[in-house]
Amino acid sequence: MTQNPASPPPKPRTRQRTRKSHRAAFIVAAVVILGAAVILALSALEDTVVFFYSPTDVAEKGVSAGQQARVGGLVVEGSVSTQGETTLFSVTDTRHSIDIAYAGILPDLFREGQGIVAEGSFAEGGRFKADRVLAKHDENYMPPEVADAIKASGQWKETGE
Repeated sequence: MTQNPASPPPKPRTRQRTRKSHRAAFIVAAVVILGAAVILALSALEDTVVFFYSPTDVAEKGVSAGQQARVGGLVVEGSVSTQGETTLFSVTDTRHSIDIAYAGILPDLFREGQGIVAEGSFAEGGRFKADRVLAKHDENYMPPEVADAIKASGQWKETGE
């Protein structure tokens, strides 16, 4: 069998892309792009997330100066004082305490022995500079870690006591 020298060589068999393969390629590309977008969004938000710390967490793990955070606990009896427009007080979870400085108007429910959450950042020397103070209005407002520590110490006061 001889081939005609004028005829082109036979074409290799190629698989033609079907609608199904186009759709599959589109779905794979969309999932990859969506995954990349989610990873980029989470990495961008990582620095803006504010974590909650109890005074014991701060004492045990240590927190760097300038780090944004939330701290919570009971306002220590006798710790509230005023220096100009700044209110100084300490919060405790009955094991450790944190000194807090807040320049602003405190909530009406703020008082010694009351549970609070302060948002702000740690300054040099370990003092917490609060930008916002939230006073608890009932037991459900207190962060669970603080409530558990207070219950374990026996200092938990039920509503109406």
